[in-house]
Amino acid sequence: MNLATARHEGGRLRLGRRAESTDALRTAVTELTQAIDDGADYLPGDDVLAAEKVLKKAAERLTLSGRHTVVALAGATGSGKSSLFNALVGQEVSRAGHLRPTTSRTSAATWGTEPAAELLDWLRVQERHRVAPGGGPARTPARAPAVGVGSAEGLVLLDLPDIDSTRASHRAEADRILAMTDVFVWVTDPQKYADALLHDDYLAPARHHGAVTLVVLNQADRMTREEAQACRADLHRLLALDGLPQADVMLCSALTGEGVPELFTALTGAVAAAEAMRARLLGDVRRSAQTLRAHVGDTEPSVGDEVGADLVDALADSAGAPIVLASVEAEHRRRALAATGWPFTRWARRLRPDPLKRLRLDARKDTTGEVTAFPDELEALVKRSSLPQATPSARAAVDLVTRRLGSSASQGLPSTWAEAVQDAARPSNAQLADALDQAIVGTSLHVRRPVWWSLLGLLQWLLALGAVVGLGWLLALATLAWFQLPVPPVPTLGYVPVPTLLAVVGPLGGLLLAGWSRVFARMGARRRSRTIALRLRERISAVAQTQLLQPVRTILARHRTTRQHLDAAIDL
Repeated sequence: MNLATARHEGGRLRLGRRAESTDALRTAVTELTQAIDDGADYLPGDDVLAAEKVLKKAAERLTLSGRHTVVALAGATGSGKSSLFNALVGQEVSRAGHLRPTTSRTSAATWGTEPAAELLDWLRVQERHRVAPGGGPARTPARAPAVGVGSAEGLVLLDLPDIDSTRASHRAEADRILAMTDVFVWVTDPQKYADALLHDDYLAPARHHGAVTLVVLNQADRMTREEAQACRADLHRLLALDGLPQADVMLCSALTGEGVPELFTALTGAVAAAEAMRARLLGDVRRSAQTLRAHVGDTEPSVGDEVGADLVDALADSAGAPIVLASVEAEHRRRALAATGWPFTRWARRLRPDPLKRLRLDARKDTTGEVTAFPDELEALVKRSSLPQATPSARAAVDLVTRRLGSSASQGLPSTWAEAVQDAARPSNAQLADALDQAIVGTSLHVRRPVWWSLLGLLQWLLALGAVVGLGWLLALATLAWFQLPVPPVPTLGYVPVPTLLAVVGPLGGLLLAGWSRVFARMGARRRSRTIALRLRERISAVAQTQLLQPVRTILARHRTTRQHLDAAIDL
C-alpha cells in the first residue's frame, strides 16, 4: 500500500514519497511509549500530555475503522473549499454563508458500503451525506480524455469551518477535526495563498505530515495560465520554507470544474493506498517525539565504576571513621596489655572502659557471619552506633565532593535532567548519615587473636608463679629462723640462692616483658587499624555506590533509553 501511487499526468501529484507500514507505526508508538515511561518525570508536562494524547488517538483510530480514510478540506474564509467540497461530492451538500462566505459546521460525505457511523461519532460530525455508488465530481464533455478515477470505497471527506473565522468556536472546531484527520487538503486562493496564518500556524507545524498533505490553489479560473503557473511556483517556494518541499500543489476551479477530477483521483488514490491514516498517525508520533527530543541531550556523561578516593575520604570523616580507628587502636592496646601484662597488675586494666563498647561497637563480635532473628527494618533500628555527629567541616567536605560529582555527571544535559542528576548525587543528610552509620556498625572489627599474646601471657604466669614460689620459700625460711627451728639447706645457682633468684627474677622479668609487650601492642594496634581502615573504606565505598553513584547512573540510564527510544521513533 503506497500513497505515492496517486498521480496526475500533466503535473505529477504525490501524497507521499514512500509507504508507511502498520509495523512501522506500531514500532513508533512502542518507542514513544517507552520514551515517555522512562523520561516522563524529566520532560515538560505539557509536551508529555500532548504525546500521550497522540498515542491514545492512534490506538483509538486504528481500533475504530482501519478501512476508512478521513480527508479534510481546510482553508481560510473565501477560499472556496465548500464549493470544492460540493464539486467533489457531485452535488450541493455543504452550504456557505451568503453575506460572508463561511462554514460554521463540519460536513461529511462518505463513499462505499462500509458503515462509517462509529468513526463519525468519534469525530463528532453531525452533518453527514452518503454518496451514491459511482458518485463523484461531474465531468464536462469538454474535458477529454477523462481522468481515470479509482475506487472511492472508504473515503470520508470533511468540509471544515474556516481556520481564520472570526468566531473562536469555528476555529476550535477546525483544529479539533484536523487533529484526528488522516489526509490534509489545504485549500487556498490567489489572494490568500501567502497568508501568514496558514503557513505559520498550520503548514509549518505539519512538516512531519508531508506524506499526507496536499495543497490546492483554488479559483484558478480567475488567472491566466501564466499567472496561475507563477502563483503555483511561488506557493511551492513558500511550502519549501515551511518544511514541505515535496508537497503537491494542484490548480483547481470549483466553478469551472478544472482540476476537480484530478483532485478526486488523488483522493481515491489515497484511499486505495489505505496508508494515509497510518502515515498521518506516524507523522503525529514523529512530531511528538521530535518535540520531546528537544528536551533530551545528545550524549550522557560517563560515571566511573570506582568510587573516588576523595569521596570516600570525605564520607569516612563524616561517618566518624577516624574516631573508630583511634578506638580500635586503644582497644587493641588495652586487650594486649590485659593479656600479656604482669598478672598482679593486669586486673586494673580490666577496670578501664572498652572504647569500642562506649561507641556501641564490639571488636570481639564478628558481624560478617552474624545471624539475627530481627527483620531487616527492625535490625536497622536496633543497630546504632554512639558516634558523635559529623562536624560542620566534615559535612562541608561531603557537600563539596557530592556537588562536584553532580556537576561532572550532569555536564551537557538539559536543565531538568541536570537538576535530577545533581539531586541524586546529594541525598538528604539524614539519609546519608544513617547509611554511613549502618556501614560502620556492620563492619567487622574482629581480628584473630595474636599467638604471641598467649605465649607471652603464659610466660608472665610462669614468672609470676616463680616470684610467688621464691617469696613463699624465703618467707618460710625466715619463719623457721625466727622460731629458731632447724633451717633446711637451700639450693643455689652459683652463689645465688634459688628462692632469692625466683623472688627477684620473677618480678623483674615480668616488668621487662610488660615493657616489650607495650611496644608490640602499639605495632599490632597500628596494623589492626590499617586492616579495619580498609574494611571501613570498603563499606563506605559501598554506601557511596548505593546512595550516590547508583542513583546518578539510574538517571543517566533513563536519559539514555529515553533518547534512544525518541530517536527510534523519529527515524522510523
